[in-house]
Amino acid sequence: MTSQEGRVRQLRLVVHAEDYEEALRFYRDVIGMPVQEAYAGDGGAQVSILDAGRATLELSNTAQVEMIDAVEVGRRVAPHFRVALEVDDAQAATTTAVAAGAELIAPPTETPWRSLNSRLEGPAGVQLTLFQELDG
Repeated sequence: MTSQEGRVRQLRLVVHAEDYEEALRFYRDVIGMPVQEAYAGDGGAQVSILDAGRATLELSNTAQVEMIDAVEVGRRVAPHFRVALEVDDAQAATTTAVAAGAELIAPPTETPWRSLNSRLEGPAGVQLTLFQELDG
């Protein structure tokens, strides 16, 4: 087996959106994730695959999740998964997302690891961290 065999090539988070059009509008138009692929099928089936840039899978133990929640929000609020999206300007992105219907859980807060992080509840029940790296 070569070093490339068996390697994951893409991380795709699949989210069931009861209000598909609203979720698509928010993540595509407000958050800025362009449509990479879109398909329609029988019975009104629809899917859009949005480009999220580089993807990583962050595995955190309970103590880490509790620490991040304490820093970003001040209390434990994270569900089983949370999507963190790096943005150029966390304050502006948060303001835009809230104006477009996201629920603000916590405003942009500087973290000990030098990022500016906000916490939101987005469409389709997705909890979001919008983060801006402050050190380049």
